[in-house]
Amino acid sequence: MNQPDMPPAGGVAAKSSVSDRIRARLERAGVRFHANDNIAAFIEPGELPLLQAEVEGKLVDVLHTLVIDTGSDHNTRETARRVARMYVNEVFSGRYRPAPDVTEFPNVERLNELMIVGPITIRSACSHHLCPIIGKVWIGVLPNEHSNLIGLSKYVRLADWVMSRPQIQEEAVKRLADLFEERMRPDGLAMVMEADHFCMQWRGVKDTDSKMTNSVMRGVFLTDASLRREFLALLKSKTG
Repeated sequence: MNQPDMPPAGGVAAKSSVSDRIRARLERAGVRFHANDNIAAFIEPGELPLLQAEVEGKLVDVLHTLVIDTGSDHNTRETARRVARMYVNEVFSGRYRPAPDVTEFPNVERLNELMIVGPITIRSACSHHLCPIIGKVWIGVLPNEHSNLIGLSKYVRLADWVMSRPQIQEEAVKRLADLFEERMRPDGLAMVMEADHFCMQWRGVKDTDSKMTNSVMRGVFLTDASLRREFLALLKSKTG
């Protein structure tokens, strides 16, 4: 016969951690929370500092298990705190903060010529080894009279928000293209991303020369070969 769950000695149930509470909200809502998903809507005010503190505690255990004497080693004494802050507030912040405010304005002049933005520096982390992915992205947009236009700096902010998560490049470029297509509603969108992967340069085969390049073509960039050639030729002229 199964025994009912019993509280610990003293009759007080153990308090759940902040990560457990956030996870429970996501599971109740049936929302995916993979490494490259944004979960900001399920984090309540005041919980991020608590999450950072929890991560710090876990990292103390990791360093201890790696047999690093953080008590007497002045170089690693604050490492757990620094890494926790880096993960939550910096390199993985695209998971925990909402999308940046982006001012959109109507296409009053009915612009319908190819626009290219880039190179924008992108920084991410491979979700397999949590090693850096660092590179560039170029974005081509063919607007129509109904498109929403955004300022140049907003391309950078949105790219940083999507890239500041653990992920693989093949998925990152698609997710970034989805975001710009949804925000701007252009006739066509093209994107090329080229990046170095430190999971290959720092470990494994330790090849420092190889890069990965991905492209995404949407709308008229798929159907109009001359437009696609124009975009790629302009990129080549800028990068060559």
